[in-house]
Amino acid sequence: MDDDDNEPVESETKDEAEAELTPQNSDVTLYCEAEILPSVEKEKAAREDSETDLEIEDTEKFFNIGQKELYLEACKLSNTTVLKLELGDNCIQEEGIMSLMEMLHENYYLQELNVSDNNLGLEGARIISNFLQENNSSLWKLKLSGNSFKEECAALLCQALSSNYRIRSLNLSHNEFSDIGGEHLGQMLALNVGLQSLNLSWNRFNIRGAVALCNGLRSNVTLKKLDVSMNGFGNEGALALGDALRLNSCLVYVDVSRNGITNEGASKISKGLENNECLQVLKLFLNPLSLEGAYSLIMAIKRNPKSRMEDIDISNVLVSEQFVKVLDGVCAIHPQLDVVYKGLQGLSAKKSISLGTNPMRLIQSYTEQKKISVVEFFRSLNPTGLMTMPVGDFRKAMIQQSNIPINRYQVRELIKKLDEKKGVVNFSSLEKEDLSKTVEPKPEELQST
Repeated sequence: MDDDDNEPVESETKDEAEAELTPQNSDVTLYCEAEILPSVEKEKAAREDSETDLEIEDTEKFFNIGQKELYLEACKLSNTTVLKLELGDNCIQEEGIMSLMEMLHENYYLQELNVSDNNLGLEGARIISNFLQENNSSLWKLKLSGNSFKEECAALLCQALSSNYRIRSLNLSHNEFSDIGGEHLGQMLALNVGLQSLNLSWNRFNIRGAVALCNGLRSNVTLKKLDVSMNGFGNEGALALGDALRLNSCLVYVDVSRNGITNEGASKISKGLENNECLQVLKLFLNPLSLEGAYSLIMAIKRNPKSRMEDIDISNVLVSEQFVKVLDGVCAIHPQLDVVYKGLQGLSAKKSISLGTNPMRLIQSYTEQKKISVVEFFRSLNPTGLMTMPVGDFRKAMIQQSNIPINRYQVRELIKKLDEKKGVVNFSSLEKEDLSKTVEPKPEELQST
């Protein structure tokens, strides 16, 4: 999750949320990196053969200044065709970001901007915040990852975002926000009615900041995707997240991987899941959970008949055969659900995975009998008749169809096969494919090898 797009609709699925986050005709991208043209390099090399060291130094100084001025002038240009501008890791600094914001005052067409990894710091945050407060551009997606933003920067950006509702996707990962930053972000989320996707991974939130951030989620009505992985929520942060999930009616995706959450914290999150009717994806990878925490999560889904949960990632947890049996029962009630775990206790991860027959071989055999194409079979599962389908709906339809015996592990394999991106499977990838090259050998062929 590249990722990383306006109103909340409770019945939306993950793919619909992502579709909303992506405006039409946004495939025009400008990568603005200063490059020396081959002809200039050749001419420069020829001059250097006959120049002294001092002359070379003067020439390079002149050349570098020329490139910088050219870059700044390019940033000032108003263009009606460029909708996406990538300026990540270009060392644009204060002067560059100022020129960029001045350009955006006149450019009403640019929709996506990436200025990550440019070490913008406090002054850069101030310039961006001043621009956002004016709220008069078409910009809806902003990437500010890795810019050495600290607590003061959070205050500036959150003040702007408390009144700017145009920004729908914001990436602030790999910065230095801590507890005070979490308080500012929490206050902003309580007021903002525009943000739909927020990435705060790889910051420095601890318990106080995590609690403040989650308190803001309680009343937020637009945010659908939240990534706070690689922080320090701990069990108290997990408690605050559970309370937020109990009240929040909009979030569909939450990533709290590697946050020091133990079984106690998983139990607190589970309390929120018992009443939540919108969350579809919960990632808890790399937290110190065990079987007890895994049980609390799936039992919470079992107790919630209105749960829309589709994916729970606890892929570092070894489970038991009894857990798998309980999970089978939960999935019978919620056929859209898939729980990814490490494997069964006492068995290697490889042996604990249900091999079974390749699901595509089963489907191909059935379609040959019915004299229909594989694509036609998949399309028959989709009420809309389209070539794409939300993952959760596809998983539910495959489990519930009665023509082909298939388990959830085989469905997971199918989803990977069908080009799953942003919560959507795509049947069109099979139209021109020779399926005979993709199915696994028959059991007798395996025995002979």
